[in-house]
Amino acid sequence: MMSERIARPSPGAGDTQVPRLMEALDRGDALNLLRSVPLGRLVFTQQALPAIRPLNHLLDGEDIIVRLGDGSALASLTAPRGSPGAVVAYEADAIDLDLHVGWSVVVTGYARPVEDPADLGRYRDLLRPWVDRAMTDVLRIRPELVTGFRLTPAADPPTAG
Repeated sequence: MMSERIARPSPGAGDTQVPRLMEALDRGDALNLLRSVPLGRLVFTQQALPAIRPLNHLLDGEDIIVRLGDGSALASLTAPRGSPGAVVAYEADAIDLDLHVGWSVVVTGYARPVEDPADLGRYRDLLRPWVDRAMTDVLRIRPELVTGFRLTPAADPPTAG
């Protein structure tokens, strides 16, 4: 028997009955939106379970660059030599919770640690950690699949009369 008590957001400005349109984004638009925000979420497998880490990022061309300080996370992202990398997803969004409009982008691809000393130095200079601990490792995510959508208000329905 299901409980009658279900947690719901409190009523407020976000309780709008105006329908929203969900518009698919093309790859270029999705990457440009991703480029416009400083924070996203890295999704990866750790100890055979899904794990998510909020991280700041930058884009170098289409590649997503993040810094990691959690050695166990990096160990989970280490792929065998000769493979394209560890499969990961990276998500970022900007959603207005009151108006129910905004966008979300998900990039699925292969992650590999950055090993080139020049690239490491450049990315460490450009990408400052938000947390108070060493973030020594740098990860490059090469996008294979880029998906996204934008939520916009639907056109007002015609009125009778």
